[in-house]
Amino acid sequence: MSKLSNQVVLQKITARFGDQITIPTEPPGLLSFETSKENIIDVLTYLKDDKELQFNFLTDLTGIHYPEQALPIGVVYHIHSLTNNVRVRVKVFLSDDTPTIPSATKLWEGANWMERETYDFFGINFEGHPNLKRILNVDEMTVFPMRKEYPLEDPNRVDKKDYFFGR
Repeated sequence: MSKLSNQVVLQKITARFGDQITIPTEPPGLLSFETSKENIIDVLTYLKDDKELQFNFLTDLTGIHYPEQALPIGVVYHIHSLTNNVRVRVKVFLSDDTPTIPSATKLWEGANWMERETYDFFGINFEGHPNLKRILNVDEMTVFPMRKEYPLEDPNRVDKKDYFFGR
């Protein structure tokens, strides 16, 4: 089988899902597009099960936080077709009040730990996850450290004042 191009992948995806796929881009050769949380499992299932595409390996699943956007919390999936040696990036953006998205553990068992880590650091709830709990931070922690909700520096620290550095 010959290697698929990003254009063929995009044509197959848009033919199947139409306007449910938005903002397709191709930064340095990596086909990227967005969809909604209602469609994410259908899109991922299609990418995995299609006989020509065969995106059978979930390389990475993580969260992002852009506080200036209307939908500030995002989930990013990096999927690889080992057969065709093609990769795609799929993004889903969520509201920050209760970010919830369906779990991909039914498609890839490897999503289990990635979703737990994303929950732990970004507070994204994965519906249907078999054991969604904190994995690296303490259970008593009430915040999500990768969200950009807090200042980078403590404004009360006196050793960081400019006059100590001649400014």
